[in-house]
Amino acid sequence: MAQKAQSEELSKDARQPMSKNILITGVSQGLGLAIARAVLAEGCTVSGVSRRLSGHYAALQEKHGSRARFHAFDLSRTDDIKTELFDKFLPLETPLHGLVNNAAVAYDDLVSNLDGARLRALFEVNVFAPMVITKQAIRSMLLHRVAGSLVHISSVSVHTGYKGLAMYASTKGALEAFSKNTAREWGERGIRSNCVVAGFMETAMSGTLTPAQKEKIYQRTALKRATAPGSVAAAVCYLLGEGAASVTGQNLVVDSGTI
Repeated sequence: MAQKAQSEELSKDARQPMSKNILITGVSQGLGLAIARAVLAEGCTVSGVSRRLSGHYAALQEKHGSRARFHAFDLSRTDDIKTELFDKFLPLETPLHGLVNNAAVAYDDLVSNLDGARLRALFEVNVFAPMVITKQAIRSMLLHRVAGSLVHISSVSVHTGYKGLAMYASTKGALEAFSKNTAREWGERGIRSNCVVAGFMETAMSGTLTPAQKEKIYQRTALKRATAPGSVAAAVCYLLGEGAASVTGQNLVVDSGTI
């Protein structure tokens, strides 16, 4: 009888929907933290990556326990991504259902002042790292036959232009092109790739701007206010979910009506 009860319990567990494992980069603060919080609220497991464990993400770990995983890693070390991020943190035996390439660094300056070393460092984190991570994520999805979702965080600056953001916007434009072509390559295996084009947000990345500069940016939007990180996070959750099963190769704009 005990064996029968155990068998019935295992069968019951097998019918339960498995929690999705979502890899999110840049979870220590700002938009990445908001995305992690939203994905956890959906019942998924977050495998978060940042250079350091912040107090905010530690609070999520305390609340959600083992569903809020974390690995400290500097994404500028692109040659070490496979070994340090995947072999050690997300080995192939761990199914991966979704990826959010959110981590990015800023480089604000006029094109006439362009510095080659800073530009290369910018592309290392904003473009090369997401590409390498996407490669490894796709390999995991193929191994486990997962119809996964790849979501890349882009910027409204790609489409509207802002003084001093030419270098930063160029990295996000590259990411959008990469996403669209990835969608074409892997759609037949059920793997989707999309971008969320985020508008100007009140985050650490925009902390160097003065109130007057921020207000000037707000006035370019239909809503006359900053884009809410929670709205961007909700768009990411949509693209990760089954409701977006037929959405791939697209840019979902969340920008308070800037474009």
